[in-house]
Amino acid sequence: MGQVYDILAFRVIVNTIKDCYAALGHIHSMWKPVSKRFKDYISVPKGNMYQSLHTTVFGPMKERMEVQIRTWDMNRVAESGIAAHWKYKEGNVARKTDEKQFAWLNDLLGWQKSLKDPQEFLDTVKMDLFPDEVYVFTPTGEVKSFPKGATMIDFAYGIHSEVGEKCMGAKVDGKMVPLRAQLKNGNIIEVMTSSKQHPSKDWLSFVKTSKAKTKIRQWIKTQGKDESISLGKSILEKALQQERLTIPNLLKSEQVTAVAKELSFQSGEDLVAEIGFGKISPKQVVGRLRPKLVDDEESPQGLVRKVVSRLTRPKADTGIKVAGVSDMLLHFANCCQPLPGEKVIGFITRGSGVAIHNENCRNIKESDPDRLVAVLWEPSEKNTYPARLRVSSLERKGVLADISAVFSQKDANIIQAEVKTTVDNKGISLFTIEVGDYAQLQDIIRSIKKVRNVLIVERLQDS
Repeated sequence: MGQVYDILAFRVIVNTIKDCYAALGHIHSMWKPVSKRFKDYISVPKGNMYQSLHTTVFGPMKERMEVQIRTWDMNRVAESGIAAHWKYKEGNVARKTDEKQFAWLNDLLGWQKSLKDPQEFLDTVKMDLFPDEVYVFTPTGEVKSFPKGATMIDFAYGIHSEVGEKCMGAKVDGKMVPLRAQLKNGNIIEVMTSSKQHPSKDWLSFVKTSKAKTKIRQWIKTQGKDESISLGKSILEKALQQERLTIPNLLKSEQVTAVAKELSFQSGEDLVAEIGFGKISPKQVVGRLRPKLVDDEESPQGLVRKVVSRLTRPKADTGIKVAGVSDMLLHFANCCQPLPGEKVIGFITRGSGVAIHNENCRNIKESDPDRLVAVLWEPSEKNTYPARLRVSSLERKGVLADISAVFSQKDANIIQAEVKTTVDNKGISLFTIEVGDYAQLQDIIRSIKKVRNVLIVERLQDS
């Protein structure tokens, strides 16, 4: 816990830097200085360009007192911030020496753009405004100041962003040290780099400076964007499929781009990347896409999609009929995917016609009974319907081929297949197939159960 030593404090304001040091020498000649209580912020300014000489001495009555010595210009910066310094420069061409005084302001603007979280931005600014500083040297003798607790990575980024990104090791006074080693006053630091080295997420756990944290986050986000786009595209396509919607060339789609603009993103890729990052819900995007796609169905392209998606809008004379009604908009519920031969029931949706559910579907059991309508299957030999199966089996060469042969023998077309192997060497196969009715599906399940090494065959009905 820190202690307050200085009860009295005085400020001495002089005209020049030379006068600051002269005044310091005069004060030390009058009163004995307190050991380790002198700081020279003139030769090594703080990150926010604060400059002053601080010293603590034993005063006339032997009490401790602090003396701050600075010029009038330094006092304006200390009292009103570095913006006050610019006020006095207004109307004049700034000297090259002034550029350094505004480097911190440029960094501040950069952080404001890259840090979207207000609390994170505030913490970043506080870190640089109120640090306990340590001073270290580059191999060429240049002095660098860092907040207390800063590490070799902070030093590397303090030299240059590229040095930080490629930092693979560091030497302190000629000896190798870990990258997380903390800087100490007077250290001479030498950074070693490699083109094969890249920033790590682990670095964020120990770096202290705002510049290092910001640059590491930017690098990780940039490098991970491609992976996030791929993941986000897969997630969004799956969410669209669940709603019986399709978008060709999703990343360049006009509809996706329009939704991206609505959500304040620059492009469809940026929106899809945020889905991959987990920051945007795919349901939120699908909700905005749906009205655009419904309107687009009136165009020739929309008509093509309706023909291709043969299960999205079955007509009353092609397999299903609502009791007493014809030509009503119908679609099969994705949660249970009913088949001819099963008992079904209709649910009147808002704006999407009637959804056909299996009578035992748990979603129907929890729905409003006033919106349920009786439906029935009509005889048809033309239609096929999707069904999903999960097959668990022991690992054996040829087992997948035997299962596929069953589908072929039973005249069932495989739409999609996914095979996984568990840690205990069991195979989990997920199939989406097309069948004509419930009886055909049951026949297929019975045949697959007879395949050697097959353990369980089950129909998947819930998304």
